[in-house]
Amino acid sequence: MPRGDKSSYTSKQKRKAEHIEESYEKRGASKKEAERRAWATVNKSSGGGKLSGSGRGKKEDKSPSRKGGQKGGRSTARKRASSTTTSKQKAAASSNIKKATAAAKSKRTISRLPKKTRTALSKKGAESARRARAAR
Repeated sequence: MPRGDKSSYTSKQKRKAEHIEESYEKRGASKKEAERRAWATVNKSSGGGKLSGSGRGKKEDKSPSRKGGQKGGRSTARKRASSTTTSKQKAAASSNIKKATAAAKSKRTISRLPKKTRTALSKKGAESARRARAAR
C-alpha cells in the first residue's frame, strides 16, 4: 500500500476529513496544507484507517476537534463590536447622538441629559477612541 493511500479509511472518516479540509480552506490555508491538516486530525482522533482488518474497535479521541473549534472560535471573539451590533442598536445610538447635539444647541450641559443618553454617548466616544488607537 503506497504512502498516502486512503483505501483503509471508512466513508465516515473520508467525509470527516473532507469537512475539516473545507473548514481549513475557509480559514485561509492552502489546498495542500488543508488536506494534510484534515487527515492529521482524522488520524489523531480515530487512530488511522478503520476498515475491517485494520484494527477496529478503539475509542475515538475528540481532543483535536475540540482544539480546532476553540481556535476557530477565537476569531469570532475578536470581531469588532460594530460588525456584531444589530440595526436596532445602531439606530438607537444615532438617535442618542442627535439628542445630545440638540441638547448642546440649547445650551444644556451633558450632566442634565437623561442617563441613557449620557451612557450611550460615553460608549460611542470610547468606541471612536478605540478605533483611532487601532488606526495608529
